[in-house]
Amino acid sequence: MNHAPTASFWTIGWRALLRDWRAGELHVLVLAIALAVAALSAVGFFADRLQNGLNRDARQLIGGDAVVRSDHPAPPAFEAQARALGLEVTRHVSFPTMGRADDEQGGAARLVALKAVEANYPLRGQLRVAAAPDAPDGATTEVPARGTAWVDAALLVALDVQVGQPLWLGEQRFHIDRVITIEPDRGAGFMSFAPRVMIHADDLPATGLVQPASRLSYRLVVAGDDAAVRRYTQWAEAEMNRPEIRGMALESFESGRPEMQQTLARAEKFLNLVALLAALLSAVAVAIAARVYASRHLDDCAMLRVLGLSQATMAKAYTLSFVAVGLLAGVAGVVLGYIVHHGFVVLLAELVKADMPAPSAWPAVFGLGVGLTLMLAFGLPPVLQLARVPPLRVIRREVGNLKPASLAVLGLGAAGFAALLLAASRDLTLGLIAVGGFAAAVAVFALASYIAVRVLRAVVNEAVAPRWLRLATRQLSARPAYAVVQVSALSVGLLALVLLVLLRTDLITSWQQATPPDAPNRFVINIQPEQAEPFQQTLREQGVERYDWYPMIRGRLVAINGRTVVPEDFEGDRAQRLVDREFNLSHSASPPPHNQIVAGRWQPEEPEAISIEEGLAQTLGLKLGDRLTFDIAGIPVESRITSLRKVDWGSMRVNFFAMYPVSQMEDVPLTYISAYRAPDAPGFDNALVRAFPNITNVDMSSTIAQVQRVLGQVIRAVEFLFAFTLAAGLVVLFAAVTATRTEREREYAILRAVGAQASLLRQVQRAELLGVGLLAGFLASVVAVGVGWALARYAFEFEWNAASWVPLAGALAGAWLALAAGWWGLRGVLRTPVVETLRKAAQ
Repeated sequence: MNHAPTASFWTIGWRALLRDWRAGELHVLVLAIALAVAALSAVGFFADRLQNGLNRDARQLIGGDAVVRSDHPAPPAFEAQARALGLEVTRHVSFPTMGRADDEQGGAARLVALKAVEANYPLRGQLRVAAAPDAPDGATTEVPARGTAWVDAALLVALDVQVGQPLWLGEQRFHIDRVITIEPDRGAGFMSFAPRVMIHADDLPATGLVQPASRLSYRLVVAGDDAAVRRYTQWAEAEMNRPEIRGMALESFESGRPEMQQTLARAEKFLNLVALLAALLSAVAVAIAARVYASRHLDDCAMLRVLGLSQATMAKAYTLSFVAVGLLAGVAGVVLGYIVHHGFVVLLAELVKADMPAPSAWPAVFGLGVGLTLMLAFGLPPVLQLARVPPLRVIRREVGNLKPASLAVLGLGAAGFAALLLAASRDLTLGLIAVGGFAAAVAVFALASYIAVRVLRAVVNEAVAPRWLRLATRQLSARPAYAVVQVSALSVGLLALVLLVLLRTDLITSWQQATPPDAPNRFVINIQPEQAEPFQQTLREQGVERYDWYPMIRGRLVAINGRTVVPEDFEGDRAQRLVDREFNLSHSASPPPHNQIVAGRWQPEEPEAISIEEGLAQTLGLKLGDRLTFDIAGIPVESRITSLRKVDWGSMRVNFFAMYPVSQMEDVPLTYISAYRAPDAPGFDNALVRAFPNITNVDMSSTIAQVQRVLGQVIRAVEFLFAFTLAAGLVVLFAAVTATRTEREREYAILRAVGAQASLLRQVQRAELLGVGLLAGFLASVVAVGVGWALARYAFEFEWNAASWVPLAGALAGAWLALAAGWWGLRGVLRTPVVETLRKAAQ
C-alpha cells in the first residue's frame, strides 16, 4: 500500500483485475457479457455464412447469370443481343399439365410441372439424375433424348409406374428414362407443388399442349463474362421499358425464388429476436453487477485516496481493468458463438442445402464491439465513481456513497448500445419494438414498483399484521430505492422469459396454423358449370363435407375511375405485371370466412360493388369509392370498391384479389374452383379425374408436409438459442436478488443482535422475496403481452391475442423464481455470525 502513490495505473489495474477475479467478484460480469456476445455472434456467423452462400449460389439457383422471364417467347432481338456480347444462351419453357400412365399400368393421372429444355441446359449448376428412385445419382451434362422423359421420383409413386414404362403428356407418348434428383434452377422444393417432368424442347410441339390460352412460362437464360452480363441486363431492362414490350421481366435470385428468401428471413428474424433479448438482459445484469462491485470497493478506494493515490490514476486503473474484462468476455462469447452457429446449420439443414462458405471476420468484430459497449456503457460508469470517493469516508462511512450515474452518461451509453442492437436486428421494426419496448418497460417497472411500495406501507396494518409481515414491509419501505431497483431488474429479466414463452407457444403456433396439418390438400380448377352439382355430390359421397367452392372468372383491369390504364401508368414492377395480366375474379353473397374486412363494408347483393384485397389496393394505389372496369370476355363490367379484405395467401385456402358481393352474375363465362381435404380412400384422385377428365387436380399433400418440416426446423433453432436468453435471464434474477446482500447482512445481524430468531428472519426474507417476485412477475407479464402483440402484429404479421391467465401465471412464476434465486444467492446471510457482520460494518 505504501507504494500506491508511485505505482502506475497499469500495475494497479492488473493487480486489481487478478485480485477481483480470484475473489469471484467479476464472474457475473464476464458471464453476462459472454452470453450476450455469444447469442449475437452465433446469429451473426450463421447469417453471414448464409448470405455469402446465397450470393455464391444465386446464379446456380436460377440456372444462369441472368434470366429473361416472359409469358410468351422472347423477341429474337433478346437472343441476338446476348450472342453479340459473347454470352451463352439457352431457352426452356415450363407449365403445369396433366401426366397420365398408360392404360396397361392403370391409367392414373396426376398434375405435373412440365419443362422442355434445350441441349445445353443448364448453363449454371448441375443437373443430377439416377437410373431408379433408390439408385445412386450423378451429375449429367445431357438432357432427355427425343421421345424420353425424366421425372421426379414422386411421380412414379403417384402413377404407380416404373422407369422404362410409358408416360402420356397430351397427345404424345414418352418413355420414362431417368429420375431427377437435383434440378439446380428449381428453387425451394416445397413451393413447387407438382412433380417435375422434363423433356427435350423439340418434343413439345407433338404434345399438342401449347395452345393460345395456355399459361406458359418462357425463360431465356444467359451466362458468361460478368461485364458482358451487366451490359446485357442493362440493355434488356431498357428494352422492357419500351411500351410495345409487355409481359417480360428480368429474374434474379431474390425475385425469382422468393419462397426460400422469405422462409429464411422469417427464421433469421426469430433468431435475431431471441439474441436481442439475451443482449438486453445482459445489459441489465452488467449494470447491476457493476454497481454491486463498486459498492463493495468504496472503502478500499477511500483508503487508497488517504495514501495519496490520485483520482486520475484510479480512473485509468479501473478503466484498464474493465476494458480487459470486456475483451476477455467478448472473446469467450465469440468463440462460444462460433461453436453454437454450427447448431443452426444442422437444425436448418433442409433450408440450407448447399455447403456454405466460411464466415467473414465481421461477426467476430461486431461481437467484440458489443462486449466492450456493454462494459463501457453499463459497467464502467458506476465503477468510475470509485475514483471520486473522498478520503473522509475512512472515518465517516456515511459519506462517499454511490450516486446515480448522470443522465448524459447513461443516455450516451444506452444510445450506443441501442444503435448496435438495431444494427444486429437487421430489421428496423423488430429492433425498434424490442429495444424501444424494453426501454419503455424499465420506466413502467420503476414507476409501478415505487407506487407499489408506497401503497404496501399504507395498507399494512401493523396493529394486526403478523410480525414477519410487519418486518418485511418495513424492510421494503425503509429503502424504497433498493426496492425499485430490485423489482425493476427482476421485471426486466422475467419480461424476456415470459415473452419467449409466449413466442414459443402462441406466436409459433400461429405461424404453424397458417398451414395447419388439416388444411385442404387438394385444389381442383376448371370445373365446368354443368359439372358443379355432380362434382359436389361426388365429394359428399366420399365423406368430404367441408370444402371451399367459388366461381372463377377471368378478367383484365382496363380502367380506373373511367380512365384507361396500361402497365406504363405504374412505377412498380409488380403493379405493371398485375395490370398486364388477367385476374382471377369471383363472386359470393357472403365474404370468405378466412378473409377479414379491414375497410369499408361487405353488403350482400349490393349492385355494382366489388371487394379488393388490401395488398392489391396498396400496389395499384386504389381506395374505397374508386370505380374499376374489368374486361370479362369482351364485356366491360364497372364496379365501385366498397370494401378491402386482408387475405392470407399462405393459408392453403381459395383466395381472390377481387370479389363481387353477389350470389349470381349473369352472362359471364366462368368455371369453378374447389379446395378440400381428400379422404384416405385409395384411388380417390384417379376416380375423380376419370369422372371429370377436364379438371386439373392439384395435390398439395407434400407441400403441406414440407412446410411443416421447415417450420419445425426453425422452431428447434429458436429453442436452441433460447438457452442463452434463459441463462441471461437467470443471471439477471440472481444479480437483482443478491444486489442488496451486504445491506441484508447488516440489517439481519442487528435484528439477531436484539433477539430476533433465525426462523422469524427466514419468514421475513421469504415474504420479501415472494412479494417482490409476485409484483415483478405480474408487471413483466402485462408488458410482455403488449410487446408480444406488437411483435406479432408488426414484425411477424400474425393475428394474436394472449390468454387472460398470462399475468396470473407470470406472477406465480416470478414469485417462485425470485424465491429460488434468493435461496441460492442469500443462503449464507442468516448463517453469518453476528459478531463477524457487525465487525465488518464497523470497519
